Amino acid sequence: MRLYSLSVLYKGDPKVHLLKAAYDVSTFNFFQRSSVQEFMTFTSQLITERSALGSRASVKEQEYLCHVYVRNDGLAGVVIADNEYPQRVCFTLLDKVLDEFSRQVSKMDWPSGSPATISYSALDGYLSKYQVQTP
Repeated sequence: MRLYSLSVLYKGDPKVHLLKAAYDVSTFNFFQRSSVQEFMTFTSQLITERSALGSRASVKEQEYLCHVYVRNDGLAGVVIADNEYPQRVCFTLLDKVLDEFSRQVSKMDWPSGSPATISYSALDGYLSKYQVQTP
């Protein structure tokens, strides 16, 4: 059971943009890592774009399960995990991250923010904390 990506996005008009993300691509071949990361970023944006405000969904994409939560205020989170990772845990993590993010980052920064301009550093910690260690 693995988590591969944890992203915070903003669903504004007309398009969705990434505010902050953390990735764990350590299980992939060194030469595949950047393309896997690009795939996860693209997929997170696409799923958020296609989800309604105030909705939660789990979407299967290739061998991954993408869990998306779009809040009514446009703030969205996406977790990309393998098929075995518990769905309930993913949505608990998304709730926690989005609540914390909205407290630490001003809502005025969401529409124009990008990973380079948003200062929120907790995603990497959450990604490793919620990683299930297999014996």
